[in-house]
Parts: sequence; structure tokens; C-alpha cells
Amino acid sequence: MNKILLLALAVLLLIWSGRGVGFDIALFRDLGNTYRFITEQWFPLDPADYEIALQAAVETLQISLFSTMIAIGIALPASFFAARNSTPARWLYDGFRFVFNLFRAIPELVLALLFIPTLGLGPLPAVMALIIHNTGVFGKMISETIEAIDRGPQEAVQSVGGTRLLVSLYGILPQIVPLVISHFFYRLEVAIRTCLILGVVGAGGLGQLLYNDFKQFMYQKVAFEVLLIMILVTGVDYLGAFIRKRVS
Repeated sequence: MNKILLLALAVLLLIWSGRGVGFDIALFRDLGNTYRFITEQWFPLDPADYEIALQAAVETLQISLFSTMIAIGIALPASFFAARNSTPARWLYDGFRFVFNLFRAIPELVLALLFIPTLGLGPLPAVMALIIHNTGVFGKMISETIEAIDRGPQEAVQSVGGTRLLVSLYGILPQIVPLVISHFFYRLEVAIRTCLILGVVGAGGLGQLLYNDFKQFMYQKVAFEVLLIMILVTGVDYLGAFIRKRVS
């Protein structure tokens, strides 16, 4: 009975939210116009400025990689204070949870806009925005992963007189490493896509190049840049799968 009620509630919420956004099945009748626009305006791809596009793609990867690595470097040790089964005090748990929630609640675009007046246009505002936001996201993910792990290895370390630090290092960390790596590569993919949005406010990388070409109706160049984005994201996905396979 509970499952039926949950299903009915889900259907009602779907209908209610769909009406709120003006969704109508009839909208699919106009997809032919979208198809014609893409096939006629976006193809063939224009790689004339491929050197500039490749340089922008490298910059996008650098922004994403640096910010994601710094964020996980901050969030990983802090997450032990935000997990109930590893924090030494309740006030530390509440404090770190609050900070993670605050960082995660502010969109990257807003953070970038806050940093642009002091850091100027370019990749640095994007880097700072991604570091802050991803620290909040990693903090939530990793702390919840710590809370969900098996207590057996922790109790084994405690039984031989291990301190709280040793319990974290030998009873918790080995269990969460594969999931932390998975979270890292997922957030790296997200950071690459987010860089495209941040390019709108002049934060550099492929996003800024794509936005400039789009404003000038250079859709064939935009299509080539979109292809580079797809290659970046796919490459990160395969690299993540390769590393996870070696670690697990």
C-alpha cells in the first residue's frame, strides 16, 4: 500500500511540476525545426581556428583539474570531522556540516562573479569558484561515505589500542578510497562542463570561446568546440574507469 501511495505521489508531483513549466506533448512537433537548424547551420564543423580551440580546451582542463584536486585535498581530511562516526566532538560535526552546506549552496556562477572584481577576468575566478563549491560537494559525499562504511576494520584497529587518527588512517581510509576516486572523476567531469557556463562571465577556457563564437553566429565553430568538450569529458570518464579498476 505504501508503495502505491508513493507511486501516486510521484505521478502527481510530475504532473504538477510539468504544468508549472508549461510542458506539453505538442512541443515535440517542433523538434523538426531544431533538427533542420542543427544540420543546416552547425555542419560541417569548422576547425579553422583549431589551435586556439585546442589551447582553450587545455586551459579548461587545467582549470577543472587544479580546482578539483585542491577541493578534494581540503574536503577529504575535513570530512572526518563532518561524519558522526569519526568526529571527535558534536560541535565540530555541526560546524563542518554547516560550512559544507554553505559552500555547496552558492552556485559557481555567483562565486565567479564575486571574485571577478578582485581577481579580474580570466581563469582565476573560475578556479576559486570551483574550489569553494566542490569543497562543499566533496565534503557532503565523503562524510556520508564515511558514515556508511563497515565498522569492523575500525573496531579491529581500536582493539589493539589504535588512536582516533590510526582508526581513520587504517580503519576508514582504505574503505573509502575507491569511492573517493569515483567522486573525484565525477566532479572533474562536472567541473569541465561548469567551465563552459563560467566562460559566459569571462572566466576563460572553451566556455568563453564558445560563447564569443555563439554571439557571432559562428555555429560551425561552436560545433567543433562542442566536439572538443565531448572528447574531454569522455577522456576523463575512461581515465577514471581505468584508475578505479586498478585501485579496487
